Order: sequence, then structure tokens, then C-alpha cells
Amino acid sequence: MTDKDFSVHGAGLGLRRTLLGPLTDQPADQVDFWEVAPENWIGMGGHFGKQFRQLTERHDFICHGLSLSIGGPTPLDEAFLQRLKRFLNEHSIRLYSEHLSYCSDDGHLYDLLPIPFTEEAVHYVAERIRRVQDILEQRIAMENVSYYAAPGKQMEEIDFLNAVLEEADCDLLLDVNNIYVNSVNHRYDAETYLQAIPAERIAYIHVAGHYNEADDLIVDTHGADVIDPVWELLDRTYAQFGVIPTLLERDFNLPPLADLLKEVDTIAALQQKWTKSNDVVSTHA
Repeated sequence: MTDKDFSVHGAGLGLRRTLLGPLTDQPADQVDFWEVAPENWIGMGGHFGKQFRQLTERHDFICHGLSLSIGGPTPLDEAFLQRLKRFLNEHSIRLYSEHLSYCSDDGHLYDLLPIPFTEEAVHYVAERIRRVQDILEQRIAMENVSYYAAPGKQMEEIDFLNAVLEEADCDLLLDVNNIYVNSVNHRYDAETYLQAIPAERIAYIHVAGHYNEADDLIVDTHGADVIDPVWELLDRTYAQFGVIPTLLERDFNLPPLADLLKEVDTIAALQQKWTKSNDVVSTHA
């Protein structure tokens, strides 16, 4: 797999509104693409809307949604999907992704809740993903999520994920931090999970920080630096699949932009390492 197979390339960063000011004063040339939650920007006007338009005109952007609630019990919000479609087209967004979870039931629940790992849920979710793709007229990527309980579990997480991807015929946003978090919380081997991922489905990757509540409980917060075991798992991901576009998520406890860019540089360095390694293999093949 090479960059030409992907909608974006290189190392990315999640754009938060508080970064708009620093970005006017400090170049962030090492950021190859940016990611936003569309719900935070649809209909945005005024000064922030103008700044956002200037950025989307100059840089590649992808969207990572928060409110689709693909596994929720209530009907899809198709009016929202129509607004989303216009937003994606208006800003030439390269890709749209969402969480393989749900967050609503006649009102938003302000959390990402786990979908039961059952065959019935596979069919239900896959049908809803196909409907979203039909409305948006494009493929979407679903993210493997962190979870803290597995109610009604009848199959393993990786089997549920792969079944949904296959039946919905959609792509995957591979969150490496979530694999690590879940492997600790649910006591499975992260590399074994990684090896079962279908390479052809991967659209891009997330890395993020988390909070250690206890030795056997990690909370996925996106509010801290990425730790070494997650960087190591990203390195093994590139070893298995080749270099894939990878984005740093940081949702709160935001450090100075310079510190965020250092983590983006770490992504780029790992990508460069494996690009050079693959070039050597190709030369000697």
C-alpha cells in the first residue's frame, strides 16, 4: 500500500478552534492534512468561518463526525446528512469518518456507547452505513472505538468490526490508541488484533493520548501526549501494512502548538523510516 491509494497523505493534526490564533503566527508546514468534527463547523460564519474557509482552500481536510450515532435505536438524521453533504462538497473535504458506536436515543447522550457485538447488530449497523454512503454519494470510514463494557456480547470485537466492514462495504479509520486501550482493558493481544485487520479497508489512522485510571483500566481521553507503547504499536502497524496517513488527536488539555507539532514530527519520522525501508526492499527485489 502506498500514499497514492489514499485520500490524503503523510501526518495530520486535528484542528481545534483554539489553534486558529497560533496558526496565524506560527507555520505548521509539517502538517500534511487536518481533521475537524463537521458538527463544530457547519454553519459557522463570521471571523472563525472566514479563517476556516481560508484553511480549507489551502490544505487537505478530512472530517471525523460526532453525532451520526450509527448504532443508535432511532432513525438516521437524514436532514443532518444532507447538510453534511453540502458542507463536505463546499470545502472539498477529502474523506468523512465516524465512530462505530452510538450516542443518541431520542436525544444525544454525550458519550460514545458500545454497540453489542452480535450478528443482529452487524446487519443493523451495516444497513445504516450503506444508507449514509448512498446519501453522501461516497464511501465513508468507520472507526474502531474504545469501550469499557460489552453488553450482549456474542462475538469478539475484531470479528464484529470485520463483519460490519464487509457487509457495509465501507472503509476503516484505524485508531491505534483504541487498540492499545482495549487490549489493556479487555486483556487481549494488540498485535493479534492488528494482524486480523483487512489492509484494503484502512483509509487512515488515529493516534492519541489517554489516562491511566488503574493498572487494568485506561480511559481514552485524547487529553495527553501519546505514550511510547502506542508509538510502538503504530510502528508495528506500518511494518505490517506499509505507510498509511496518520493523524494526531488532541481534544483538550491542549499544549502549545509547538508541542503538538513535535508529535506530528514523530509520526512523520516513523513514516519516513518505513518509506526508506520499503524503498530498500524494492531496490533489492
